[in-house]
Amino acid sequence: MNDATRTKAPALPMPDLRDSFPGPFATSTHADDIERHATRWLGTYPLVGSPRKLGALANITGQGMARTFPTAEPADLFLCADLFLWLTAFDDTHGEAAGARDPARLVRTISECVHLLAGHDEPPGGPGARDAFGTALGDLLARFAQRATPAQYLRLTAHLRDNLLGILWEAHHIDGPDHITLADYRSMRPHTVFVRTLMVTAEIALGYELTERDRSLEPVRELQSAVADLAGWINDLASYAKETAHDGPTTLNLPSLLMRQHGCDLEEAFRLASRMCEQRAAVAAARITELAVGEGPLSVHAGALKSIASSYVWHIDHSRYQT
Repeated sequence: MNDATRTKAPALPMPDLRDSFPGPFATSTHADDIERHATRWLGTYPLVGSPRKLGALANITGQGMARTFPTAEPADLFLCADLFLWLTAFDDTHGEAAGARDPARLVRTISECVHLLAGHDEPPGGPGARDAFGTALGDLLARFAQRATPAQYLRLTAHLRDNLLGILWEAHHIDGPDHITLADYRSMRPHTVFVRTLMVTAEIALGYELTERDRSLEPVRELQSAVADLAGWINDLASYAKETAHDGPTTLNLPSLLMRQHGCDLEEAFRLASRMCEQRAAVAAARITELAVGEGPLSVHAGALKSIASSYVWHIDHSRYQT
């Protein structure tokens, strides 16, 4: 089995992505170094409660980042890994069910992060009020400000605000999603799976920058949209068994939405979702081929998004998604 064939739930249909992203996927030689760095960073900033969860998060982030940006330098890989450690730990700690139980607390926590993202150094509660997540976010923003261009930094902080809004949106709707349409879900899912933030960090980590004209090109927009959809949807399929185990939440994900929309059973919903993933993967692969012709930022960006999509395909086989 290669990196692109994943069957987390053998009884349910899963997408076959071998034609679009066949693997094997390139991996940085610094993978183990990233994982060790991630473990140390989480030791400095205690964002994860248990050693077992810390080890799993450091592993999936370190090994995943090595596949996301296989040609990046170690310092850039460490920085990007730390950002996604923070986002994942924040979502695990404050989002989803925890956020639904205490939405007022989630809003307060997010507002403190937005305060930092807006460039305010002093926490709203005064000196000493910042928790581990706020302190870690301050560290990240200072490091990104040194590495990124001013425009890149503004795009990054904008996408981080989108991620926080996505986490809040998900917590708000997780117990009552019946009115959520596929269009609603499709618009918000990239922000809760953090894929568009990865696209922004690609330019920082790999040392290129698209012009505004480049960003507005239809093939670029199509590529980014297709990779964003693919990342969220394959994650939904891979994590479904874990998220629904032990009477866990079953409603705010692509299979459940398709069951409600089409009045079908779970197997048919997985079949529909798998076809959707395969179609979006084909669009992404076609746009990558189109943009990779020649040299310059567009070609580099196409390669970066190919690696990003491949890393999400790799992620879904990780033990984090086991029941």
